[in-house]
Amino acid sequence: MERRELFGSLTSAFRGESSKKEKTPTLIRPPYNNDESLFEKQCHECDALCVSVCETDIIKIAPDKTPYLDFSKQGCTFCDECAIACEYDVLKVEDMHNIKADVDINVSGCVAWDGVMCMSCKDPCLDRAIVFNGLFKPVIDENKCTGCGFCFSRCPTYAIDIIGLIS
Repeated sequence: MERRELFGSLTSAFRGESSKKEKTPTLIRPPYNNDESLFEKQCHECDALCVSVCETDIIKIAPDKTPYLDFSKQGCTFCDECAIACEYDVLKVEDMHNIKADVDINVSGCVAWDGVMCMSCKDPCLDRAIVFNGLFKPVIDENKCTGCGFCFSRCPTYAIDIIGLIS
């Protein structure tokens, strides 16, 4: 869990907010796996080729030697390269799915919700999953969101929360 996720979850309790989904946070995994247990069983054996082939450099290795996605600078393009490079079949192209993450806009931190003209999160969203209610008030359309993470690093006030989910 990153520092801002921790502080966001702690301060939401003080503000009287509750998450719309009560789910357990976990590492955000690449979108080419349908069996979480394979990460612990196989990834400690490999040379982390998935990291070296990632075109946006978002795949990192956790202390337990398993891959996770770091959206602090970029997002996932779903290019398949990490799955193609995976020599232990933990990641497989045929297992591609949306990234298992809950993406939400923290309205108390979003400047658009305060009436400032800001579309920093909407512009990089290729799936048009960020919609504006009126001129302001952006929200995530969960039916369109792939969890790619491109909106996360673009938000100037860090008002987008992306929490990995256990499937």
